Amino acid sequence: MKKTLVDLFETSVRRYPNNTFLLEKTGKKFEPTTYTQVKEKVYRLGAGLQALGVKKGDTMALLSEGRNLWIIGELAMFYAGAINVPLSIKLEESNDLLFRLKHGDVKYIMVSGTQLKKIRAIKDQLTMVEKVIVFDAQEEYEDKEMPLSEVMDMGEEFLAIHSLELFLSVGRSIKNDDYATITYTSGTTADPKGVVLTHRNYTANVEQALTLVNITEDWRTLIILPLDHCFAHVVGFYIMMSVGATVATVQVGRTPLESLKNIPLNIKEVRPHFILSVPALAKTFKKNIEQGIHAKGKNTVRLFNIGMKVRQIYYGESNRDFKGLRYLLKPLVWLFDKVIFSKVRENFGGELRFFIGGGALLDKDLQKFYVGVGMPMYQGYGLSEATPVISSNGPGLYRFGSSGKLVKPIELKICDSEGKELPLGEMGEIVVKGENVMAGYWKNPESTAETVRDGYLYTGDLGYMTKEGLLYVKGRFKSLLISSDGEKYSPEGIEEALVEKSRYIDQVMLYNNQSAYTTAVIVPNRDQLARKLKEQGLSLDTEEGRKAALLKLESELNKYKKGGEFEGMFPERWLPSCFAVLAEPFTEQNGMINSTMKMVRGKVEKAYAERIAYMYTAEGKQLLNSQNLDALK
Repeated sequence: MKKTLVDLFETSVRRYPNNTFLLEKTGKKFEPTTYTQVKEKVYRLGAGLQALGVKKGDTMALLSEGRNLWIIGELAMFYAGAINVPLSIKLEESNDLLFRLKHGDVKYIMVSGTQLKKIRAIKDQLTMVEKVIVFDAQEEYEDKEMPLSEVMDMGEEFLAIHSLELFLSVGRSIKNDDYATITYTSGTTADPKGVVLTHRNYTANVEQALTLVNITEDWRTLIILPLDHCFAHVVGFYIMMSVGATVATVQVGRTPLESLKNIPLNIKEVRPHFILSVPALAKTFKKNIEQGIHAKGKNTVRLFNIGMKVRQIYYGESNRDFKGLRYLLKPLVWLFDKVIFSKVRENFGGELRFFIGGGALLDKDLQKFYVGVGMPMYQGYGLSEATPVISSNGPGLYRFGSSGKLVKPIELKICDSEGKELPLGEMGEIVVKGENVMAGYWKNPESTAETVRDGYLYTGDLGYMTKEGLLYVKGRFKSLLISSDGEKYSPEGIEEALVEKSRYIDQVMLYNNQSAYTTAVIVPNRDQLARKLKEQGLSLDTEEGRKAALLKLESELNKYKKGGEFEGMFPERWLPSCFAVLAEPFTEQNGMINSTMKMVRGKVEKAYAERIAYMYTAEGKQLLNSQNLDALK
C-alpha cells in the first residue's frame, strides 16, 4: 500500500481541516495555522518550486531555525518531487556546510535571513546551485538569490494557469521507496555520512512510534530541538501531523542565546503535553528548577528535598513493580504534590505529561528527579539510520536504566562481533530490521554494505534484551575498553558518573586499547577548582596551586576505588590508573562533540593521541607530570 509523506499530509488535512497544525510566535503571541491553511501555503510554495524548474529527484537544502516555514518548506519540496537535505544551524564552519551541499548535489537552497550569510560565504564554490530562496525579506539580493514571496507568487500564477490535478500529479507519483531526505550524521569520521531516508521509512516509523504512546488530536508539543534532527522530524511533527495534533516552534531570537532564553517563556505560553529532550537540555531544566527552589529560601529547599525523597520512594524505579508498603506513602505523595510540585510544573505550562529523551543515555538520577517532580522523562533509543525510533519507555511501562519497549513491528537481535545472534540477556551489538531501516548512505556504497546487511541495520551500539521485553543500551559496541587479556567493557557509564558526581570534572573520556591499564583524558571545571584552591589560599597561577588541583582531581577518581565513597560501583580494573588534563574542552567547533551533544570518541582519540601514548610511559603515568601542570596554566 502506498504511504508517502504526501499521502500522510493529505489524509490529515482531510480528517482534521480546522484543527490547529502549527503555532508560531513572531510578535507578541503564538498565532495558529490550521491544517487547511498549511495545505494552501504548501500548495503555493510547491507550485512555485515546480514553476521554478524543480524536478522530481532534485535535491534541495533547508537551512533555517525552527519555524512554520521549515515544515511548510519541506512539505512543498515533496510536492515538487524533491529530496530535502536538512542542515543544522549549528554548522558554523564553511567547510562543514560546503561538504554537505556539494556531496548532496544540492540544486536549490531554502534559507532564513539570519543563516543567509553562511551561504553567501561559500556561494562561489556552489556551482551546482541554481537558486537560493530566502525566507525573510532582504534589502538587497545577490546573484541567484530570490525572496520567498516571489516563489509564492509564481506558485499562485502556476495554479491559476494549470489544473490542480497537474500540480498534484508530481506528489502523487512519489512511491514508498522514493527518497525523502538525506540527513548528514554529525560524523565520527573525517566526512559525515548522508543517511538516505525514504518516504516509507518516515511513515513506517510514525506508525511504529505510535505503538508506544497514545497521542490524540488535542495534544500540543513545543519543538525545542533543531528541526533537522531526525528525532524532531518524526516525533516532533510527523507523528503530530498524523493524528491532527498541534506543533509549536520556539520563538526565533536575534541570536542563538536569545532563542535559548525564549524556551522557558514559550513553554509557559504553549503549555505542551510533551517535550522532546536530550540529556544536555534535561540537565539545564533540572538546574533551573533547583535554582528556583533555592531562591525561595531554606524552608522551601527542605520541603522540596523531603518531598522528592518521599515521591521517589513511592514511585520506585518502574511503574510495574509491586508497591507493597509503599502504598502507605500515597497521602504524603498527594500532599507534597499539592504544596510544592504542582507549582514547579506550572513553570512548564501545567499540562506537561512527560518528556521523551533521546540522543544519549539518560542518567538514572535525572530520571528519578523528573518522576519526583511529576513530569517523567522517558528514555528512548534510536538513530538516524532507523528514522530514528527503535524503542522507548512511556506511560504504559517505564523502568529506569532501560531504553524501553520496542516499537511494533520491528525485529531486533543482539549479535556478537562475528554477527552471531546471542541468547536473551547477553550483551552484544544491537541489530534491527524493519520498514524504518534507511535506504543507505548517499553515494557511499562501502559504508552502506558495512552497516546494512540482508536488510538488518547493524547499529554499532551495545545492549541486551530482558524477559520483560525491555532493551538496555550500554554504550557504543565499537568504543569498548579492551584490556591486555582481551576482556571488554563499555566506558560510558563510568564517564557519565564522573561528570555527574564531580563538580570539578566537566568532560572525560576513558581509553584502553589492549593495554595493562585504563587511562583518561579530563577537561576540568577550572572555576570550581579555582574556588576550591582559594579556600586553601592557593590559585592556578602558581605551581603549588596547580599541583593541589591535580591532587583534587585524583581524589575525585579515587572515590570509585577501594575505600572510596562510590567503591564497587564499577570494576576497579576499568577505572583510570592515571589521567591527562586537557587545556581545551570538547566542543562542536573542534569536532569533538556532535550536534546531539555526544562525544565523538574517534576525534578525541586522534587529537590527543600523543597525550594518550604519554600516559603509557613511566613519566606520563605520574600525576604531577609537566604536561598536566602546563595544561592548568
